[in-house]
Amino acid sequence: MHATRETRTRLLRSQPGTVALVQAAVDPLVAIGMLAAAVSTFGGSFDGACLILALLVFAMTFPGSLARDAGGSAVDLMLDIAAGWAVIVGLLTLLGWASRTLGVFDPRVIVAWAIATPAALFAAHQLVPRVLPRLLAAEGLRKTAVIAGANELGRGLAARLRADPLLGMRFAGYFEDRAPGRLSELPAADNLGPISRLADYARANSVSVIFIALPMASQPRILRLLEELRDTTASIYFVPDIFVFDLIQARVDSIGGLPVVAVCETPFYGFNGVVKRLSDFIFATAILLLISPLMLAIALGVKLSSPGPVLFKQRRYGLDGRKIVVYKFRTMTVAEDGDVVRQATRDDSRVTRFGAFLRASSLDELPQFINVLQGRMSVVGPRPHAVAHNEMYRKLIRGYMIRHKVRPGITGLAQVNGWRGETDTVEKMKGRIEQDLAYLRSWSLLLDLQIILRTVVVVLRKQNAY
Repeated sequence: MHATRETRTRLLRSQPGTVALVQAAVDPLVAIGMLAAAVSTFGGSFDGACLILALLVFAMTFPGSLARDAGGSAVDLMLDIAAGWAVIVGLLTLLGWASRTLGVFDPRVIVAWAIATPAALFAAHQLVPRVLPRLLAAEGLRKTAVIAGANELGRGLAARLRADPLLGMRFAGYFEDRAPGRLSELPAADNLGPISRLADYARANSVSVIFIALPMASQPRILRLLEELRDTTASIYFVPDIFVFDLIQARVDSIGGLPVVAVCETPFYGFNGVVKRLSDFIFATAILLLISPLMLAIALGVKLSSPGPVLFKQRRYGLDGRKIVVYKFRTMTVAEDGDVVRQATRDDSRVTRFGAFLRASSLDELPQFINVLQGRMSVVGPRPHAVAHNEMYRKLIRGYMIRHKVRPGITGLAQVNGWRGETDTVEKMKGRIEQDLAYLRSWSLLLDLQIILRTVVVVLRKQNAY
């Protein structure tokens, strides 16, 4: 027992970012472990094709990609895992069919593995946040953290440290000497004294992490504090007051050796941009080849059902706010694209009978796959709005134009989360924008695949389409 404890301690200490590593490894280890269990249950051997399948699963699930929002409810976690796992199983099935290797595997093994793995993943994600912090504390790996500055920024950071045990930190308190009013609002145990005592406290109490949340205007105080902290072994972090703003893809970078902080940036920076564009091109090409007969039939139906052009062209805002022309099948008797554009409403008299069918089934959006090939749009991204609507809402909703840091999409996170259709109030538009910005913060190729699958469900249910 003693040897096992020592071995575990060495493993934990030998790797940087222990918590992050465990979180990243949960999904692939559980998925591969369940595959091995399914193979063993039905008397097979874990070699050859199973090893290749395990490698594919590892590549698709590492680092921990099946549960993005650790702060959500158990139901949200379950749905997140189920959707992500469904995408992976679908892709593996498609790959097996295309390579004609499906017959290599025992169908019982694949079915059992596909059904049991989401339940095991859910259990693992419920268990790890409970067990890992205790393990870190038992092995002496839980770090003591203090914050210099009891301002709004410092208190917000403290709340996060206390709320997330997986950070592996015990918040000891604040050091502050210019905000007696702020300190009086806090529990007495959180007030560790003036900043001048921080260095002594850190040395005497084995403080591992010090967060400096002072405003940059306090530069002399910060320099003096840093000088005093030279005689400690604590890791020191600045918490810049720019982080009180809503950050999109924030990261630290350097320009010619000068450190800079990206506050608002596209998620499709560098290699991610190549991945996104390549996936858009593949999806759009494949879909257009499959639906070309359907598009010809719809074009004929539009032409025969009412006078006017087959395609409706409207100016929208695209990447970086540049104006683009978006194609749709015409569904109305008018083609509005001026300074004032009235949104379609339920039982709108402008919508033709055939157009109502196209709008309800979202078939009117199909020509936008041509926009994707042109590079004007993506398959997944914030839905483009008419220029007139953009000019109105950018004045009413904070951060509205940030959604244009990426190409607009045929479908998006807002559309699959209930914000599809008419936005007849500012509050409804705010809800859509919040979803668009959440997509920018958490983009991944797996998230795109989940949105595409969920879009199919939404379209079949004809939610908010008119």
